[in-house]
Amino acid sequence: MPAPTTSTALHSDPHQAVARSAQSVPAGHPLTGAFEMMGARMEFGRNCEIYGEGEPADFVYKVISGTVRTSKVLADGRRQIGAFYHSGDVFGLEVGEEHSFSADAIAASQILVVRRSALMGLAARDSHVAHELWTLTGRELARVQEHLLLLVKTAQERVVGFLFEMAARRPGGDTVELPMSRQDIADYLGLTIETVSRTLSGLENENAIELPNSRRVVLRNRPALRQLNA
Repeated sequence: MPAPTTSTALHSDPHQAVARSAQSVPAGHPLTGAFEMMGARMEFGRNCEIYGEGEPADFVYKVISGTVRTSKVLADGRRQIGAFYHSGDVFGLEVGEEHSFSADAIAASQILVVRRSALMGLAARDSHVAHELWTLTGRELARVQEHLLLLVKTAQERVVGFLFEMAARRPGGDTVELPMSRQDIADYLGLTIETVSRTLSGLENENAIELPNSRRVVLRNRPALRQLNA
């Protein structure tokens, strides 16, 4: 399906925002500190585009609050979601010079925006920052590989794998809060929304999960879910 209609960012020009907040970062300052000192805080409303596919990858982004999804529209018109990013996650760090996916806010979000050239320049001077960037890149590569492996599994395995992924990334015990819609989940897993809903209902009927509402899942029986995801 086509990407959702976007609204206007509350602060829509990262070039101006970063220019206003640019500061020098002391050598040895960790990556988190670099984002805090060099970045500009921007706010994006629900479904607001942060950057588009094919646009220059001039900036790197960190989620302060809210949730971001990356996606692209395939040749047949279907939407494929590449990833979800939550508070503390960094996104938009590309290998090439352009963004391979678009990114938009699922809900009202605050994002720190850092100029890519400044971040790379800092990494060239500071081995600690360089190491953190390499670690971040490796983690992102591992996530992409895990997502690709998930897409070859059965529908039930995909949904269970997704629930475990969200539980691991959004600490909350056995209660998993899902800021994304069922359609977002379907587009992430390469399934139809009907299949996602039917699979979740089936897991609830088997007492493996509980669905208090459409955005909350309680993992009632982790061992049974792990067996389904084996």
